Amino acid sequence: RFCPWPGSRPRVPAELESDILRRVRALLRELDGHHPSCQSDRGMLRWTLHKNIEQNPSTSCVLVRILVKELERAERGDLRHYIIPLLHTLMYTLIQAPCIPDELCARVYDFCKRLLTLPKPFCTIGLDYASRLQVERTAPGTLYQRMVISEQSLRSAPFPYQEKIFIFADPELLPEAICNALVTDTEAAQVSQSPRGCMSCVVTHALQAALGDTCDIHGLRARLQALAPGDVEHWFQQVVVAVEGAASEGGSDRGQHTARLERIYHGLLGSLPTGNAPQEGLQGTPLPNPNISFHLWTEDEQLWKELVLFLRPLSQSCEPDCLGQELDPTEMQDILAGCGCCEQSRFSVLSTDSGIERDLPAQDEPCAADTEPSRLHRKGPGGIKKKLSPLDSVALLQAGSAVPAGKPPGKLPRGAGTAPQPLAPLQRRHTARVMLLGDDRILGRLAQAFHSLRKREARRVFLTPRLDLQFYHIPVLPGHPSAAADAAGPEGLCEVAGYLGRADPWYESNINTLCHMIPKLASMPSSPSRALVTDLFLTDVIAYYARMGTQPVCFQVHFVKVLFRDPAQDPAEDVFLTELLTQVQDSPSHRELSTTKRKSSLDGPGIDLTVTYRKVVLSDRHKELALALRSTGLLMKAIPAEEDEGLGCLSVTITEIIRINNLAGRSFSAVANRFKAQTVKIRSPEQRPFMVQLDKDSRRTYRDVIGLEVSPCLEPSYCLQKTKNMKFNLHKTEDMGLVKYLPKSLLLPINTFAGVIQ
Repeated sequence: RFCPWPGSRPRVPAELESDILRRVRALLRELDGHHPSCQSDRGMLRWTLHKNIEQNPSTSCVLVRILVKELERAERGDLRHYIIPLLHTLMYTLIQAPCIPDELCARVYDFCKRLLTLPKPFCTIGLDYASRLQVERTAPGTLYQRMVISEQSLRSAPFPYQEKIFIFADPELLPEAICNALVTDTEAAQVSQSPRGCMSCVVTHALQAALGDTCDIHGLRARLQALAPGDVEHWFQQVVVAVEGAASEGGSDRGQHTARLERIYHGLLGSLPTGNAPQEGLQGTPLPNPNISFHLWTEDEQLWKELVLFLRPLSQSCEPDCLGQELDPTEMQDILAGCGCCEQSRFSVLSTDSGIERDLPAQDEPCAADTEPSRLHRKGPGGIKKKLSPLDSVALLQAGSAVPAGKPPGKLPRGAGTAPQPLAPLQRRHTARVMLLGDDRILGRLAQAFHSLRKREARRVFLTPRLDLQFYHIPVLPGHPSAAADAAGPEGLCEVAGYLGRADPWYESNINTLCHMIPKLASMPSSPSRALVTDLFLTDVIAYYARMGTQPVCFQVHFVKVLFRDPAQDPAEDVFLTELLTQVQDSPSHRELSTTKRKSSLDGPGIDLTVTYRKVVLSDRHKELALALRSTGLLMKAIPAEEDEGLGCLSVTITEIIRINNLAGRSFSAVANRFKAQTVKIRSPEQRPFMVQLDKDSRRTYRDVIGLEVSPCLEPSYCLQKTKNMKFNLHKTEDMGLVKYLPKSLLLPINTFAGVIQ
């Protein structure tokens, strides 16, 4: 890690160092758009570089030194598009490296501090990495330890955080071969490791990080292998307490930390001879694969169910909250009943509580409230519910709105005859990394599920204060042709991934290249070589993306209200993320069809429409415009085609039919009418129906439509609170009170490595 000998530098052959430099320069050429001569190597340069360092850990120091020089060169030459990829590569190497000289780490730390003078995302990433490096210099091995503990959900009181990667794929959009290959690869990655093995990795890495090459790695691994699982966990807890204690103290002496771990090292080896470590150089400890679960998305509420089960497994459904805050069994039943995952735990209880405070049993009786604190609660003297303070109300509203800074207060304990005292705030100790594999259609389903989840949270907050929910996207094109694929083309089905690639070059190099690679890997015949390639490459890329992709790009979700031709049919409400398509619908009856043909011969093809929209202007003032035209179809796109365009407006293209009278007779021409709008309303004055399709998904098609209303989707908690306020202020339409501090628009964040580079 950070060597006790500050000026030391491992001896590496010159040809090996030049090979590492050549690989780093190849990465930079790829960022400039100069792709490798062999297109199959795209996206594998970063992977092969890290795999070579993993196989030869003694060269990690050389790679870090080269990356620092390239970062400083990029800073001097104002080559900002190099900075974030190089910094991610450096930090990923540093986390796994067995030893880094302190003077080299100080150069990285100083460089990260200089990034604070740059705009986002450079200052955000620089601050994050500077704070991590500060902790790592105080207690070497902290970053590796925390990553393994959270990813493997290892029990640890000093660091009680858990993470899990959920991969979702739609079986109707991806071929069965791709789904089966992904299931096999993710399961194989989990079989090769166990909690005991992960604990041994943490112990080995922490001790070597503190002791350097004086640590007998081979003897340490043999000793841990010979111990019983309970003894391995004992030494693991000892190491975690020592490392986290030093990291939390901040300015503590690193010598004391080294002495503490050296005592643990000698106690672990026991009677084995120490101080005779073989001089074979530093041995690395690879990062175990993260906890990954693969899900075929077959139910609408499947995402909600998996997140609830991640927080509250079925084995703990009636136990106290694993986060440290107790919940009533009836509360948990109400929350989990919505997803149907705890039906077996629902039961009826005959209440003998009169509701009168003096009827409560005395404190010394066996059935006193102390024995069952979650069964007997009072709302306060006289049964009157206490009103929350303004600060508590703001925190609770922010929690319901998924504001990162909002931490709601804990549940108020309601004892008999005592005023409620607030508990410590809930902490987000769980992180769910939801990774969507597919094209824009599965992201449309994600927008639907996210909107439904936010509506649940607006009615009753449960996931938001406890769970850090992050979304990722890996584009995968379907292997078989479909109507949507033929209409949109390969690039048209991955517009979101294309935008993310233009905004973040490192996402383009590492993730967008998987668009065609995953189907090729899935089509490989089953063999040891195929298992080796997929397990080493695909799993590693997924883990790298989840670990280092921390900067979100927020996409506006749009709301659509669909009006049908049948007056008895209620309007439909839906959301979309990428696009809305309308087309003229064929008339079902023969009479309507003949009428349509006669009218088309006079007025041309298509139907008459009235379009009212709010135009996008630079001053952000409302400007309503109206059109009356004849059209055969309309396309609204929410994903901009150029980098300099914003994500908050719709690009609308209407195919307008224009009649032309000339000497040869009457003719018609189709003209594309384009404009940008925030809200759009469409009506068919003649009640002629048309068809609507959302997010390029044929399963989300509405027929017999005569009207549309499209607008930016509002945050459900904002709508709920504003509705409550309007009950008491009927004549005031502007935001008042706490509503002014809530996010108004519903944004879907998708993580990349850099976000949007300014």
